[in-house]
Amino acid sequence: MTAAVAERSRVLTALDAVRDPELDEPITTLGFVSSCVVSAAGDVVVRLRLPTYFCAPNFAFLMVADAYDVVSALPEVRSADVALEDHFASAEINAGVAARAGFAVSFAGEAIGELDELRRTFLVKAVLAGTDQVCRPLLAAGLDPAALTTMTLGDMQESAQLERLCRRRAELGLRTDPAAPLLVDPGTGDPITGAAVSLHLGRARITRVGIEANTGICRGMLRHRYGTAGVGEEEDEE
Repeated sequence: MTAAVAERSRVLTALDAVRDPELDEPITTLGFVSSCVVSAAGDVVVRLRLPTYFCAPNFAFLMVADAYDVVSALPEVRSADVALEDHFASAEINAGVAARAGFAVSFAGEAIGELDELRRTFLVKAVLAGTDQVCRPLLAAGLDPAALTTMTLGDMQESAQLERLCRRRAELGLRTDPAAPLLVDPGTGDPITGAAVSLHLGRARITRVGIEANTGICRGMLRHRYGTAGVGEEEDEE
């Protein structure tokens, strides 16, 4: 592996940490990274794309800003040029991210504030969806839903789904220690008990199905729009 290839690989690994806030999937595996070029001197140029020209600008801003942050934080990177292409608000988004201006300043007169609450809203949904992914196999095996109220994270078998759920809970500031309740309200961290279990599990299932359906739609629209795999997506499939 050449030095340039190694550096590019590290940049793509960093971009794996950037997620579409609504779909809760990395922009790399979603195919949103259209190009990634790293010079010998450590100058990085990343270009991003989205399924449609009119994807929500707040979602787009989060992804471009997060991508810039993870790339520019790499010690071997001298400069980072991260930009969104083929989007109706790409000029405002790219200029705002490059200037580290924030969403409200970048869309002055249109935005009412920053995007912290939006990010938190989608993290709550990610925790709900993750709860369904972890609990569904137990329920399918015949476990009484009421039994879930006494279970902790430490009672669960290790799995990629459990690890992902714990990461999302940690991002919300929720407990992830082995003694933490398995079922919690992702908004408050309070344990789910009694009659609330059925409603909670229903919300978790609906949220998971909705996210997966939207992911499938976005993947299809992206393939139709561009007809080529993204950089990280391409490498994952090899």
